[in-house]
This record gives sequence, structure tokens and C-alpha cells, in this order.
Amino acid sequence: MVVITVSGPPGSGKSTVAIRLANELGLRHVSAGQIFRKLAADKGLDLLQLSLIAEKDHTIDKEVDSITLEEAKKGNVVLEGHITGWVVPQADLKIYLNAPLTIRAQRIAMRESIPFLKALEQTRIREMSEKMRYREIYGYNLDCLNNFDLVLDTSKWELKPMLDLIVMAVKGSLLFLRGENTLRK
Repeated sequence: MVVITVSGPPGSGKSTVAIRLANELGLRHVSAGQIFRKLAADKGLDLLQLSLIAEKDHTIDKEVDSITLEEAKKGNVVLEGHITGWVVPQADLKIYLNAPLTIRAQRIAMRESIPFLKALEQTRIREMSEKMRYREIYGYNLDCLNNFDLVLDTSKWELKPMLDLIVMAVKGSLLFLRGENTLRK
């Protein structure tokens, strides 16, 4: 059973990479962001509104993370979300994606069909909210990436070569975990 996490801030390319990685490897894909979006929609809220409510009501994040952990236990999955690499420390491979804020805001503006400045401001607020919440709830420092196996700046890569690199890292990691590491022989 394989568990891979793809983490990173909004607009870093997590969803694009996680979906393609899951397809390439024949694994399930579960998005913590989609779980959070569904909770927001069920409450008649947008992401920013639910993020601000979640600052005071920690049961929201705990529910998303509990669902994420349950999916990890089932195995054969690529889990994607801002903090999945922290939430699922036993994952076989933990990947962190990032890009400069302005590039991420441009991606979000295009994806959500909103003006760039609105995307930039919402992203800043959301990130501050999430950093504060995750530190308060779990003690996570989202600026410390020591627990990740692979960290990439997606602004410096074309999608296909980046996916090729990630697939190669996943396959190499799985060989190592199975004791088939040629460096030891």
C-alpha cells in the first residue's frame, strides 16, 4: 500500500500535480482542499469566510484532517492539501510544492476568474489564517520543510519534466522502502 502526500500553499500546483501523479501511478486522489470547499459550500460560505471561522472553530480543520487520515489508512492514494505532509507523517513520500506569491496569485486569479489583486489579497489573508491555525491547533510550523522528501518551486518547471522527476522520485523511494536500494549493494 502506497501513500504519497503533495503539500504546499494555495496556487502552488498541488492539485494539478497530485491528479496527474495519481493517474500516472494508478492511485486514488483525495484533496483536502476539496473536502474543505465542500464544507464551505454546505455552509453557504466561500473559502475565505470558512477559513476565518475556522480560526475560532478548530473542529473544521480537525474534521478535514480526520477524513484525510482515514483515506491514508486505506492506502494506494495521493493525498493533496496544504498540510497533508504534516498530517500524514507516515506517508511513503512527502512532496512540497511552492512558487512565489505573485505567481500563485496569478494562477488562482485565472482558475477562479477573479482580478489578480483580489486573488493576491485573499491568498495573503488565507495563508496568514492557515499558518496561525495550524500552529495553534497542531504546533506545525509551515515554514519548516524538514519533514518533506522532495521540495520543488513549480515556477521553475514545465509540468511534464516536473512530473517525470516526481514519478522517478516516487519509484526510487518505493524501491528503497522495499529494500531494493542498489546503493546499499
